[in-house]
Amino acid sequence: MTDRIRIVVADDQEVVRAGFGALLGTQPDLTVAGTAADGAAAIAACREHRPDVVLMDVRMPVMDGIEATRRITAAEGAPRVLMLTTFDLDEHVYDALVAGASGFLLKDVTTERLFDAVRVVAAGEALLAPAVTRRLIGEFARLRPRPPSAALDALTPRETDVLRLVAEGLTNAEIAARLVVGEETVKTHVSRVLRKLGLRDRVQAVVAAYETGLVLPRLGGRQRGR
Repeated sequence: MTDRIRIVVADDQEVVRAGFGALLGTQPDLTVAGTAADGAAAIAACREHRPDVVLMDVRMPVMDGIEATRRITAAEGAPRVLMLTTFDLDEHVYDALVAGASGFLLKDVTTERLFDAVRVVAAGEALLAPAVTRRLIGEFARLRPRPPSAALDALTPRETDVLRLVAEGLTNAEIAARLVVGEETVKTHVSRVLRKLGLRDRVQAVVAAYETGLVLPRLGGRQRGR
């Protein structure tokens, strides 16, 4: 990789900013372009440094990470946002995912997981931790149900199948094997689903699948009623 992945770290705790900055700086393909102590400063840092990825704390003064994420991801050529949180089942993280974040990391994340996560979202993929992210989305979609969206009517039956499998956490290769089609065909279906539903990435597709009832939330790894 010739170009380094540029990162902004936004957290109101100086020790967290310094810690993540020091870790990320050990990698030849990663560089911390700037830091911010609150959401408003994070927006300013993104305008100044034009990062590829933002590590964004959920709770910060002046402007929280959710509103900052909403504003950052709405901009043209926006960076990807990874939320930082202490607790995995955090309603604020769910709100941030709805606002446009591409995934989240616990603050006690391992070093290698941190590096991998930054590289994954910088490449344009969503960070879907198979268990934690889907459990988070499913839990809060269950607690705050919304009426089924008529937008799903715009999907073909095959596109609906693909969306359901994306929400279950399958990769494109796994979906291709399940549906007995080529991986490029799956990529095309995923792109069409995102475009028709006006979604940014796979995380928002998962949110939409749960919120519309296409996929039922699981509690403790089991379907409700069992």
